[in-house]
Amino acid sequence: MPAFATHTTLPRYLRVEQDRIEGIARDAGLDFFPVVFEMVTYDQINEIAAYGGFPTRYPHWRFGMEYERLSKSYEYGLSKIYEMVINNNPSIAYLLEGNSLTDQKLVMCHVLGHVDFFKNNFAFRATDLDAMGPVIDPVTRRGAEYSPNRRWIDRIANHGAAVRRIVERHGIGPVEELIDQCLSLENLVDPFSAFFVRRRPADDDEEPSAIEVPRLRAKDYMESFINPAEYLEAERARLEAVRAAEKRRFPRDPDQDVLRFLLENAPLERWERTILGIIRDEAYYFAPQAQTKIMNEGWASYWHSRLMTEKVLDWSEVVDYADNNAGVMATSGGRLNPYKLGVELYRSIEERWDRGQFGREWEQCDELDTKQSWDLRLGLGRQKIFEVRALYNDVTFIDEFLTPEFAIERKLFAFDWSRRNERYEISSRDFEVIKGKLLAQLTNSGNPVIHVLDANFENKGELLLDHEHRGIDLRQDYARDTLRALVRVWRRPVAIATQSEKKPVILRFDGKEHETRHGTP
Repeated sequence: MPAFATHTTLPRYLRVEQDRIEGIARDAGLDFFPVVFEMVTYDQINEIAAYGGFPTRYPHWRFGMEYERLSKSYEYGLSKIYEMVINNNPSIAYLLEGNSLTDQKLVMCHVLGHVDFFKNNFAFRATDLDAMGPVIDPVTRRGAEYSPNRRWIDRIANHGAAVRRIVERHGIGPVEELIDQCLSLENLVDPFSAFFVRRRPADDDEEPSAIEVPRLRAKDYMESFINPAEYLEAERARLEAVRAAEKRRFPRDPDQDVLRFLLENAPLERWERTILGIIRDEAYYFAPQAQTKIMNEGWASYWHSRLMTEKVLDWSEVVDYADNNAGVMATSGGRLNPYKLGVELYRSIEERWDRGQFGREWEQCDELDTKQSWDLRLGLGRQKIFEVRALYNDVTFIDEFLTPEFAIERKLFAFDWSRRNERYEISSRDFEVIKGKLLAQLTNSGNPVIHVLDANFENKGELLLDHEHRGIDLRQDYARDTLRALVRVWRRPVAIATQSEKKPVILRFDGKEHETRHGTP
């Protein structure tokens, strides 16, 4: 651990503020892990941010590059990191030295919202290191005593130590080259694998059932004409060939966790397998954060706004708080602000459930005046947003709670690049188009869905992947780089079945040349 990590004690006056704010947050209904705040300089927080929020990581040039980018951005006044918090138990959060007391209070409130989300949202159950069994129950709570093992700071530090030992044995060159290739593959995981049984159990020892050929209904005297014996035999032979081919196919079912498949089946040396395992482990740690970016930031923003304006702020701090909060919520052209969208959706949900604007009667009402004045005074808003915080991710959150009324009130629109004017322009204000584009960006965190289809493609030991095409073609440069990284790990040619301009193609790389074939596997 870097030396600065042992000299980050929080000043006493901020500890007093932390205790007061935590008490207010608990009274408001937040339930969070213990939080350790540390005070760091802007150099230190840039270093931590470059490491993804951790004090130390495995050695790699990308962390230094990210540190330089963050440092330059801060020095030129382009950006500033106010807070950072780690999904750990206890959670570790950082305060920037030199911030005003108002800023520090805002950050503390924001962090407590994040930690409440880490503890209670179902997606983060996948980061419980003590989770038992192949499937994690995403809903069942264990009461107030729920305190899972999420010592990810220790685990990430162990990863760094393991890679450094490998570097000592094999040299920085080959290790860094392999890490480069593995990082190109880190999004080829199955984020929901912790909650589902994806692989069928092997049944090789079971006696296969007899093949039944479907018959067309026919009367007895027409049976030989409707279902001739020659047809039945030919169909039985075809079904037997299909069954034999399925039995030979490996894997038996398409596997979205490409990294796990490579770990289990690629011809890797022990140190290579260790590095690939580390990349996969950390990819699964960061996956829930990518799945809930809008919800997580929106929840933290909702609570920092509520806590600050209701009980935490002193009257003399209101203007400073409002100025800083406006900067957080500001939107700019061509970018989606997850803080703004998330907090506005939570507020919309709270208002709708307070006023009873949900259910069949509400949905079937077609009178605009009636809808605008609709208020059943149910007061269920606070209960509903806590339920949403626990049971949804960004895709389901947007899919269920983004409404046409919300889009109109917040002036949402879709935009595309105009070749005619050579700039981005508004392409549609239609609600379905807006929602569809937003969901497409969020599904699988914006990454293409890739499965392992066949580890012995064309009986040559080649690896065949399948791209689940959802209307967006693969970027050719990304696809080539990914195939190159896969060949490095698989040590054999690799192909991927996809579509290009609505036509099926197979992209293949044999280690020397890229090839594009038209057609299906």
